[in-house]
Amino acid sequence: MWTSRYAHRLSQGSRRFLSSASGENIKVTLFPGDGIGPEISSSVQKIFSVAQVPITWEAVDVTPVKSASGKFIIPPESLEPMRRTKIGLKGPLATPIGKGHQSLNLALRKAFSLYANVRPCKSVQGYSTAYDGVDIVTIRENTEGEYSGIEHEVVPGVVQSIKVITEIASNRVAKFAFDFARAQGRRKVTAVHKSNIMRMSDGLFLECCRKMSEQYPEIEFGEMYLDTLCMAMVRDPKQFDVLVLPNLYGDILSDLCAGLIGGLGLTPSGNIGANGVAIFEAVHGTAPDIAGQDKANPTALLLSGVMMLHHLRMHDIAQKIENAIFKTITDGKFLTGDLGGKATCSDYTKAICENLQI
Repeated sequence: MWTSRYAHRLSQGSRRFLSSASGENIKVTLFPGDGIGPEISSSVQKIFSVAQVPITWEAVDVTPVKSASGKFIIPPESLEPMRRTKIGLKGPLATPIGKGHQSLNLALRKAFSLYANVRPCKSVQGYSTAYDGVDIVTIRENTEGEYSGIEHEVVPGVVQSIKVITEIASNRVAKFAFDFARAQGRRKVTAVHKSNIMRMSDGLFLECCRKMSEQYPEIEFGEMYLDTLCMAMVRDPKQFDVLVLPNLYGDILSDLCAGLIGGLGLTPSGNIGANGVAIFEAVHGTAPDIAGQDKANPTALLLSGVMMLHHLRMHDIAQKIENAIFKTITDGKFLTGDLGGKATCSDYTKAICENLQI
């Protein structure tokens, strides 16, 4: 199954987590999230329990609080469990729109230097879309670019937002992308940019990717403007393999890729840092309109949990859960509304649990 293809690269640096072999459970920080977050997090916990995954959850509430500066931030004490465990699974978090509200997702990535966002998008077994045979991985620089959080009002009615691109961060994510491609036997890495317009910032990112490609002669290197790539993607996504992108472009394009396979509800994600530190997450929204109604689809968070298990080198049990997910989708008897069915989140979860025991 497709998630296991990413096991080797994501598990590098994770040897310290192998203490579970001695019978000791690995502690994982759980950020249930907002809106439908608690429901889908509960689904994942139930399925992992039935699968007898040897982990212990440490649930954390990251509801923002007002700091001395007047900004709303993640309570510092809420980050302590993650500092201990080094591994997290995160449901969707809501960040209120307007002044003074820090992006909670961005804050977590910065707090733990999670510099690479990995989003595999592969056609889902048992769920047909207009595109067949999609198998793309977007690797997004996760710490800078337009998401650096540097904004100010120049004069009333004029706001300036500063884009930051550095050689260090660009080299780091480029190396991650090529190492990933090499480890997975991938054929090509394409750098996505707009250096024709942002000649200095995107130009630096592109130059770092070009130089890094010279160290990986067995992997084909390509480069493409963001707008050109979007057009090519919707015409024939099968021509693309691994994409490496600056932060904003990666955020946008990874959602486009998710749309090719059925949407964000089917797409896992991992934020990877140095020395095995990682937070895996559902990248869809909090869906407040259906929160508490047992209508949510937990697949994205569940598949992110499967990525997490591969990161922890629990490959066999990860594969078992993945097989149960895809069997449930293929059977088509208990699908949530976004997948074309009428089942509740609880029904879908129960069906996966039953398929785990076959």
